[in-house]
Amino acid sequence: MVKSVIYVEGGGDTGRQRADCRKAFSSFFKKAGLEGRMPRVFASGSRREAYEDFCHALEKARDNEFIVLLVDSEGPMDKDSDAWSHLKARPGDKWDKPPGADADNVHLMVQCMEAWFLADKQALIEFFGQGFKLSARVEIEEILKNDIDDRMKKATRHLQKGTYHKGRHSFAILAKLDPAKVTRASPHAERLVRTLLDRTSPS
Repeated sequence: MVKSVIYVEGGGDTGRQRADCRKAFSSFFKKAGLEGRMPRVFASGSRREAYEDFCHALEKARDNEFIVLLVDSEGPMDKDSDAWSHLKARPGDKWDKPPGADADNVHLMVQCMEAWFLADKQALIEFFGQGFKLSARVEIEEILKNDIDDRMKKATRHLQKGTYHKGRHSFAILAKLDPAKVTRASPHAERLVRTLLDRTSPS
């Protein structure tokens, strides 16, 4: 029986934030059809910490463990570039693919986790209220990270729940998303869910 273990960028520096991050991703994966083969999610904090945690876990992995790194791409993806090549070339990372890793061990949220939000406008309306308005765009992976943050803040500036704030709102929104909508809009999210289904065993 193969179980997946995912080291994800996010969760900040507090135990509560990291717990919220773990719960939100677990909710997403359960709704994505992984119930019975749920991954164990670790919120590592920074992207560098996620990479280091992943490398250590991969080195110590048991035969029945499938270790995964999940981080933001932080920018556009070259159509001819895979995830490891992207992370190696990115000036802020320059990460080497560790021994024993293959293409399935790393996945990117393109260009950031918040891009997934734009795939499910109904979840955003349910979270922020009927006053929430955001122009629709199908190509969510083409939107720059800073543009997504600006759009979210402008769409929520006058709402009762308050202006969008990553630390306060992001994981609560993630937990509400419909994974089917996200995977239809994001090829990289679809690849993540498909890989987890293919590489793990039901309990």
